[in-house]
Amino acid sequence: MTWKADRIGSSLRGENPTVLRRLSAGFANIGDVQFLPGYCVLLVDTPEVQRLTDLPRDRRARFLADMDVLGEAVERVCGRRDPAFRRVNLEILGNTDPYLHAHVWPRYDWEPSDIVGRPVWLYPVERWSDPATALGAEHDELRAELTAEIDLLRG
Repeated sequence: MTWKADRIGSSLRGENPTVLRRLSAGFANIGDVQFLPGYCVLLVDTPEVQRLTDLPRDRRARFLADMDVLGEAVERVCGRRDPAFRRVNLEILGNTDPYLHAHVWPRYDWEPSDIVGRPVWLYPVERWSDPATALGAEHDELRAELTAEIDLLRG
C-alpha cells in the first residue's frame, strides 16, 4: 500500500512526504498538484472521522483553527511570491475522499478569465494529473516557505 492509499495513516507513521507540519487536530500538507502554486490540504489526524460533525466540539474548533493557520500561511507565502496572488479559497467538501479534509486554494489574477471567479473544480480534469504541475523537487523552496510560515503563525 502506498502512502496515497492511506494518507492519514501514513501521516501518523511519518511516511507521507506531503506533510508540512503536524497541527493540533490534523496535518498541513502541500498538495499533490501545484497548478495553482501553494495549494495545500489539511487532513484530520483521526482516520475514521468523515465529517466535521464527527469531531467533538473542542476538536472541531481546533481543526477549524488549523485550517485558519494553514490558510493564512498560504495567503502570506503566495502573496509574497506572486504579485498576481488574489485570495485563498477554503473548502471542506468530502465528496470523493471519505475522511475529513480541507482544501486551501490560492487564487491568482493570471488564471483563465472563465475560471478565476469560479470554483477550482471547474478546471479541466487533465490539470489534476498533469506531470508538468505535479508536486516535485522544484517545489522544495515553496514547501520550506509554507512550513516556516506555519511555524511563525503558531508562535
